[in-house]
Amino acid sequence: MSGEQTRRLQRGDTLVLASHNAGKLAEFSSLLSGYGIRVVSAGTLGLPEPEETATTFAGNAEIKALAAAKAAGLPALADDSGFCVSALNGDPGVLSARWAGPDKDFPAVMRRIHDLMGDNPDRGAWFISVLCLAWPDGQTATFEGRIDGQVVWPPRGDHGHGYDPIFAPNGSTLTFAQMTEEQKNAISHRGLAFRLFRDGCLQPA
Repeated sequence: MSGEQTRRLQRGDTLVLASHNAGKLAEFSSLLSGYGIRVVSAGTLGLPEPEETATTFAGNAEIKALAAAKAAGLPALADDSGFCVSALNGDPGVLSARWAGPDKDFPAVMRRIHDLMGDNPDRGAWFISVLCLAWPDGQTATFEGRIDGQVVWPPRGDHGHGYDPIFAPNGSTLTFAQMTEEQKNAISHRGLAFRLFRDGCLQPA
């Protein structure tokens, strides 16, 4: 590929989603459905999950995207996202997935967050998503989205995944888990990061 072509994905390209998370695969497949891009997950390809050793979302997204791109010989998109709680000094943050443990027990970790917050009047929270597009030659581009809101209790809603049931974005009475996929994508941290990625790396729909 020429240098110019590596800047944007072309219709008909295959993009590796550097994730083993079925929920993320469904979300990105939906987001990319109108751009002629075939999405396949690192899990489907049997690629190993690299150790996320960075202390920032951007650093971890780059680690995952580069590992998948080089292993598959295809462009790869990684998302590193997390749930940050003001009363917990921004935790769980980059450790959001690890707080849920190997079994991804989000009901338990949401209860843990609730218990740690106690009666702290500061209910502020935010989600951050950083997308990194990497190419097999090592070229990368990153895009960050953030949405602020409040921690709610008890958890509400059956949609979404992860910490969605305890987060209500500012200006909404619904949690992410009570929204349709379209409603969430329109305002979410990942939706915001995706639109920046779309404008920089995709051909117009």
